[in-house]
Amino acid sequence: MDTAIGSIPAATDAAPPAPSSSAPKEATLGRHLARRLAEVGARDVFTVPGDFNLTLLDELEAETGSTGVRLVGCCNELNAAYAADGYARARGGGVGACAVTFTVGGLSAINAVAGAFSENLPVVCIVGGPNSNDYGSNRILHHTIGLPDFTQELRCFQTVTCYQAVVNNLEDAHEQIDTAISTAIRESKPVYISISCNLPSIPHPTFSRHPVPFFLSPRLSNQMNLEAAVEAAAAFLNKAVKPVLVGGPKMRVSKACKAFVELADACGYPVAVMPSAKGLVPEHHSRFIGTYWGAVSTPFCAEIVESADAYLFAGPIFNDYSSVGYSLLLKKEKAIIVQPERVVIGHGPAFGCVLMKDFLHALATRLKKNTAAYENYRRIYVPPGEPLSSEPGEPLRVNILFKHIQAMLSGNSAIIAETGDSWFNCQKLKLPEGCGYEFQMQYGSIGWSVGATLGYAQAAKDKRVIACIGDGSFQCQQCCDGDRTPSSF
Repeated sequence: MDTAIGSIPAATDAAPPAPSSSAPKEATLGRHLARRLAEVGARDVFTVPGDFNLTLLDELEAETGSTGVRLVGCCNELNAAYAADGYARARGGGVGACAVTFTVGGLSAINAVAGAFSENLPVVCIVGGPNSNDYGSNRILHHTIGLPDFTQELRCFQTVTCYQAVVNNLEDAHEQIDTAISTAIRESKPVYISISCNLPSIPHPTFSRHPVPFFLSPRLSNQMNLEAAVEAAAAFLNKAVKPVLVGGPKMRVSKACKAFVELADACGYPVAVMPSAKGLVPEHHSRFIGTYWGAVSTPFCAEIVESADAYLFAGPIFNDYSSVGYSLLLKKEKAIIVQPERVVIGHGPAFGCVLMKDFLHALATRLKKNTAAYENYRRIYVPPGEPLSSEPGEPLRVNILFKHIQAMLSGNSAIIAETGDSWFNCQKLKLPEGCGYEFQMQYGSIGWSVGATLGYAQAAKDKRVIACIGDGSFQCQQCCDGDRTPSSF
């Protein structure tokens, strides 16, 4: 009989169901979870061992080969979840995963999970939970706040995840795990999975050696609304004299980056990005004019955007950061706002059930070529000057440092910009074709980039990852030892 962790076995403790003779030894809960994670691309799981998840980690590691996962040990749970965030980013919004222990580990990781929620990243946070025999026993367990209530961690995660699964019996474990992972993918948000510590190594018939592959029904636009939205947007933009395009951060979750570039190629408008969308639009595009960030925009970018008589924002987030304290000189009646599933033109009309990718793709075929705004940009543009060279023995200046970082960049590089000064300095970098760029503008948790750099590097093994982190943020976190050594400044 399994012994409950942190509690004294009682005569009334019921043993978990005996393994079925029809279930092979590799058809365990833990190995099924490993196969599911591998299937959705989360081949590295960032972990911190604890006594509630030790058996689970053993089972995850036991699944080897093409259906298995690799455990990457981290020094604390917050960094493990930050690493899962970075891993998901490197995979273009794919799944990242971390595995921690009950409550003391989960509540340490929750800050990073909240950040992933704000950035629309499908992070799977797996927690080794209490022994299934302890539920309803009125026992007090260690690693908790000292109450015989095992729901504190769950209640905390309910506000920062889109699905929560508490697996404390084998009968519905398969369904709960599959539902959690598929929901993370469908919603592009984190999920929480708690697995009782005595269950991961037990075989069950539902955990077949070759589980049926995931199939998620694709989301579809309402065709009538799509056609109406495209017609209204085309009429709005085609009558404008100097329209512009601005990309926003929600293009990633909408899988609409290619459609946005297709639209830019077709219409001839100048193309800018919001600061949190840097890296989502190729900066080598012939009409790319930089970052639109109000008073701190790329030189000459704000003048073109704010003087336009029509602007299309694809996937914007107008928060106090991105709007520079809500000081943007934009007028709603001039704007088309395209969100992941909704299009709003001026003060109205609005069209729901319209996918951004479908809308941008269809709009590209309906717009007249108009390069007026870009020609205005070319007339006022003055190339940036080079920073003065440093003399030997002179203190290193930030602009000289970033001049050297700029020279290091290539299509095989990726920049991770920490919250704070690095936001502003990294925005000035010109990204070569294929160069990755990530930062956490919505949540802005200092220290995020340290763990995220590890996770990004694990997923993007073909890239040299360069992390720009201030001293204070760097001291907030300690990165775990992996097989990658990213550069940091």
